[in-house]
Amino acid sequence: MDIFHSSILFFYHITEKRKKNRKFVIFKFIYKKYFTMRQTQFFIPTLKELPNEAKIPSHQLMLRAGLVRGLAAGVFSFLPLGYRVIKKIMTILREEIDAIGGQEFLLPALNPIEIWEQTNRVEAMGDVLFHIKNRDGLVLAPTHEEIITYHAKQHIQSYRDMPQIWYQIQTKFRNEPRPKSGVLRGRQFIMKDAYSLDNSWEGLDLAYQKHYDAYVKIFNRCGIKFFVVGASSGAMGGKQSQEFMVESNSGEDVCAISENYAANLEVATSNVPPVSRIDKNPEIEEFATPNAKTIDDLVEQFAIPEERCAKSVLYMVDDKPWLILMRGNDELNETKLQAVAGTTNIRYIAPEELKELTGAEHGSIGPVNIPKNIKVVADLLLKNANGMVSGANKDGFHLKNIDLARDAKIDNYFDLRTVKEGELCIETGKPLRVVKAIELGHIFKLGTRYSQALEANFLDADGKTNPIIMGSYGIGVERIMACYIEQNFDDKGIIWNNTLAPFSVHLLGLNSHKSEEVAQACEEIYNKLNTENIETLFDDRAETAGVKFNDADLLGLPVQVIVGQKNLKENNIEIKVRRTDERFIIKLDELITWLKKFFDNK
Repeated sequence: MDIFHSSILFFYHITEKRKKNRKFVIFKFIYKKYFTMRQTQFFIPTLKELPNEAKIPSHQLMLRAGLVRGLAAGVFSFLPLGYRVIKKIMTILREEIDAIGGQEFLLPALNPIEIWEQTNRVEAMGDVLFHIKNRDGLVLAPTHEEIITYHAKQHIQSYRDMPQIWYQIQTKFRNEPRPKSGVLRGRQFIMKDAYSLDNSWEGLDLAYQKHYDAYVKIFNRCGIKFFVVGASSGAMGGKQSQEFMVESNSGEDVCAISENYAANLEVATSNVPPVSRIDKNPEIEEFATPNAKTIDDLVEQFAIPEERCAKSVLYMVDDKPWLILMRGNDELNETKLQAVAGTTNIRYIAPEELKELTGAEHGSIGPVNIPKNIKVVADLLLKNANGMVSGANKDGFHLKNIDLARDAKIDNYFDLRTVKEGELCIETGKPLRVVKAIELGHIFKLGTRYSQALEANFLDADGKTNPIIMGSYGIGVERIMACYIEQNFDDKGIIWNNTLAPFSVHLLGLNSHKSEEVAQACEEIYNKLNTENIETLFDDRAETAGVKFNDADLLGLPVQVIVGQKNLKENNIEIKVRRTDERFIIKLDELITWLKKFFDNK
């Protein structure tokens, strides 16, 4: 308890003994106002009906329980009950990042566009970046790598000035083309973003591990079940990144997981054997396939084994055409292609462009005698394969007996395929599960990408100039709240733990507006709970018991203290544990002891 709270509590106790002294009555009022949360005075607009616009559990329950309200697509207002949860999450974030040496900043959301242009991220972000039309030269920051680097350039001069960990909890803006899933994909959101500045790669490794460990503590404290995956760095850049994920049918990410292995599908690999070479290796032969446009058509009409089919797809990569060769019905992973190409500027070639480039339409193109201006790459499973079938670059015809080492010029082989459910894990040998997941946090080893672009350098011990070595570490604040709800709800409502709950106790006075005895008992209990600094929401509304019970279960506070005439006759009260639905009848004077024991064991 801080000094302010202790002082107010001290004066509150004095007022109980000296109620006639006006000076101390003022302090009693301040204390009661600061801690008292009566439902008649607290804004909680619960909803009985399921909102039409909400499709996933967290969005539905955040609206129904009066935690948030939508303002525009992807833009939400947090109401008092929801904001109490947000503040608790931010407190946990601050405590754990401070514990690893983090220093909190507050950086502006408005950024000069020229700083972003120096790192080429205006183009990389594309339409996701908000531009301020009536104030040329300003953008709304979706993240703050550039600005941290800008300030590091101003003040980091020597290797002695590092290591540093700078962080903030700030509003971000991303122009999501399809905002959905409530706060999980919004255009305005709160992020904890941290940045490490080091003078060595070993220092970056240490900072990265510190953040990894801090994230594990944060999510464990919040009571969220999560797993960690290797991930693509995407537009952030860098050499290594990992995501902290929550398995959920509401997720938009897809991950491949097995015992002791997890990876975002963007980078996941599996233990699928390559296409083998066969002994017979005759010359290639053209054959007519007028009704075969797909791999399945070739398999069905000509009894060709699927793994002996080489599917060709064409992409434009930085304005240069690439033909990508895949085994059978394997799906090209565009993120892997971006990583191989070293650019995010890729697009599938339109049908009208395809005919002009190759002389054939989709379903009839292949790697043999392809025009020289087209770069050809193939998936690793096809390396040196023979006995293959692919398009002849002539509509209605294919080639068979293709030896990729003999008949085609493959510029390089890469892992380009998307892992499938049931394939064996490369590490454990056990079948992989492919699951939907929500990204909670993402950590990156940025290296020198931003410091080189913005010329943020330091002098080492030998007086040599080097770029600062950086890391970036983000957590979505609202996502913690939504992911917790996704994992903790039932058909009645949310089920909070005491760490994130907006209040610990929900005090319900049954028919307190009709029974003076119940009303008086509730006031006495409420005062005791306030004195013990137990966060309590007091339902003092003139509503029926049914309405109060339904709203209490919807809001989902950990413990319900139920005061009714029947139990009061025996000097008893009822306690309900929201998570387990357990109920206990205890003596009035045992309440504080019971609650302290309950919460101490959580």
